[in-house]
Amino acid sequence: MGAYDTEIEDLATEARAALVREIDADGAWHEDPVWRDAFAAVPRHRFVPYYYVAGRGGYRRRWGESPDPRARERWVRGAYEDAPLATRLRDGELVSSSSQPSLMARMLVALRVADGDRVLEVGAGTGYNAALLAHRLGDDDLVTTIDLEPEIAESARRHLEAVGHRPVVVTGDGARGVPERARFDRIIATCALLTVPRAWLAQCRPGARILTPLGTGLLALTVRDPVHAEGRFLPTAAYFVPLRGEARAEPEGASLAGLPGRVREQETFRFLLALTRRTLDPWEACALWEREGGPQRERYGVTVGGERAWAWLDDPQGPYVWPLP
Repeated sequence: MGAYDTEIEDLATEARAALVREIDADGAWHEDPVWRDAFAAVPRHRFVPYYYVAGRGGYRRRWGESPDPRARERWVRGAYEDAPLATRLRDGELVSSSSQPSLMARMLVALRVADGDRVLEVGAGTGYNAALLAHRLGDDDLVTTIDLEPEIAESARRHLEAVGHRPVVVTGDGARGVPERARFDRIIATCALLTVPRAWLAQCRPGARILTPLGTGLLALTVRDPVHAEGRFLPTAAYFVPLRGEARAEPEGASLAGLPGRVREQETFRFLLALTRRTLDPWEACALWEREGGPQRERYGVTVGGERAWAWLDDPQGPYVWPLP
C-alpha cells in the first residue's frame, strides 16, 4: 500500500468513526446495537469510488482517483457524511444512490434480523447495504441482493468482493423476487414502490418480515402465508429512487395548486397523497387529513389478501381504506 492509499485509509477510518458516533447520538440502532459494529467495520468509501454532488448548473463528480489530493480528501470525507449519495445518473436523471446511513441503520433495525435469517435485498445499489447485512449475519450465503440493471448488479458484486464479501448478487426484476433462493425470513427494499409485489409473499416463510418504501413511507409487513400479509408504516419519512421493472412507480400526480398552504406543505399530507393517489384527488385528501387531525404515518397500514391489497387509516376494515395496485 502506497503513501496515497495509507493517507486515504487513515482519513476513511477517522471519518467512519465520526459517522458511527453521529448515528449513535441519533439513537438509530438503540433497539439493536449490534448494527453499530457493522457500520464501524464496513468501509462505505469502498462502495462509492465516485459519486455526484448537486450544485448550481447540475451535478459535480467526486472521485477517489482524482490526482488532486484535496479532491480525494473531499471525496472520502463526503463518503462518510450522513447523507445520501447519487452514484449513477442517466440523461441527468438519478437512477441509483447510496442511501443516508442513519436511515439505513433505522431500516436495518426495523427489519429485526436474527441469526440464521435468509435475507433478500431488492435494489442492490452500490452493495453497501448487502455488506452490512452479510457482516451482521456472519454468513454471506444468507444474503441475496437483486437489481434490474446489469451494470449496477455487477458493480455491487465487485465492491462486495473487494471488501471480502460474496453474497449472491442477481440481475433481474426485484418485483419478481428470487424464487430459486427462497424461502426468505426477511425482505428489505431500497427503492420506492406503489404496491407490495405478491411474489415476495410467496417466497417468504410464515412469520417473515418485509420492510419496503411505499409512497414516501416505510412499511413493515408480517407475512402470514403465501398470499396474506399485514402491517403498519414506521414514523420515518423515506424517499427512494423508484423501482424499475414490473412494479415501477408512477410519475407525480395532480397539482396541489389552490390547496391551503398550511396543508400542502405538511410532509404527512404529502404522504397521504402518495398513498391514495389512485383513489382520492388532492381536495378529498385535504379534507380527510384535516378531519382526522393530520394523522401521522404510524396510523396507516397495508393489508394484502390474495389478489387484493389495500391501504388503510387506523383499521384495515374501517371507513378509510384505499385499493393498491
